[in-house]
Amino acid sequence: MDYRAKVGLRFITRRKGSLIAASLAVSIAILVVQVNSVIFQGLYNAIIRDQINYRFGHVYITRNENFITKSDKMLVNWLERIPYVEAAAPRLDSTASINATGSGQKVRDYDVPVIGVDPVLDVQASTMYTTVGDGQYVSSRNSIVLGALVARDLGNPHVGDSVKLKFKDRNGVDQLRRFTVVGITQTAGSVGLDNSVIMNIDTLREILSRPHETQSIMVRLNDPTKDQTVKDLFLNAFPTHSDNFKAQTIEESAEQTLSGFRSGIALINLVGYFGMMSSAFAVVTIQMMQVTSKTREIGIMRAIGSKRKDILIIFIFQGMVIGAIGAGLGTVFGVSYTVYAKETHLTFQGSLALEVSYNWLGILQTDILAFVLAIVASIYPAYKATKLQPVEAMRFG
Repeated sequence: MDYRAKVGLRFITRRKGSLIAASLAVSIAILVVQVNSVIFQGLYNAIIRDQINYRFGHVYITRNENFITKSDKMLVNWLERIPYVEAAAPRLDSTASINATGSGQKVRDYDVPVIGVDPVLDVQASTMYTTVGDGQYVSSRNSIVLGALVARDLGNPHVGDSVKLKFKDRNGVDQLRRFTVVGITQTAGSVGLDNSVIMNIDTLREILSRPHETQSIMVRLNDPTKDQTVKDLFLNAFPTHSDNFKAQTIEESAEQTLSGFRSGIALINLVGYFGMMSSAFAVVTIQMMQVTSKTREIGIMRAIGSKRKDILIIFIFQGMVIGAIGAGLGTVFGVSYTVYAKETHLTFQGSLALEVSYNWLGILQTDILAFVLAIVASIYPAYKATKLQPVEAMRFG
């Protein structure tokens, strides 16, 4: 080992408190960045996961104008012949006025979103059925699943109770129907199911006087990386100019939800990196203390022939030691938190369960940045050390 490195290492290790404090400042800054990344990127991934599972699938097919009039069975069969497609299912959305009767009196009357599903196909293309915690998923033509918030507003009806829904059909005529509650669905976050009701798509078509129409088809893939390929295959087979279809990947179909969240992630990351820069000031302060405490030693070294650049290298090497130890500790802390969040499916007061992934490239970039900042923060104290004159420096004892 070069003698300058040995001297630098001896200087920093003799003041273990300073070494520990500086290294912890760097490691805590890295940990803050990692925790922000795990939480907010995990929430972002969780939103995408739930939008895929409940709303859009990996590829979401609609029609640019009005409803899809082609047979949904034909479209589903065509899609499922693509090797990358696991399943596909039609959806039909509407709104209705809903009320329930309790003790002979109407409990509530207000508008709710209605999701029409195919009971057979939907459980293959969507995991919405898994959100039913009380009762079962939609089955018969007169069955209905209530979102948790809808059920609450209706006075918490039980499975087996009846509710009334009033629709307007395509001609604007009111259609009043009674349904039997077969399940209550509850989902974390804001995917919208808790505010909705779910019913059989054929019943909804009949009520709306749209017997063969579909609003959308959600497509679930066995290889999510092939979403663009499946989208292109569909649009090539059903050209936009003739069928007026619109196919979107999950990033496109959920763009309105995701765009604002991406901005929030960027802002939080920026705050984290500013915090990392503040750790550099801690390194500067501690290194300046090192220069002050080692003034006499610096003077002796200068007197026996050490050059200014040798002194510079000694203190920059100390910055490298601090940066390396801090980056190592920060990585251990950050990865430990990531493992904990991933294995426990971390949530915050009923929020979405985080969808955590190991971003090794992001961890490496953060470590390199922290290491470089520790070195840069050592330049000014090192420069101050080189300015000490041998005779003046040796006066300090």
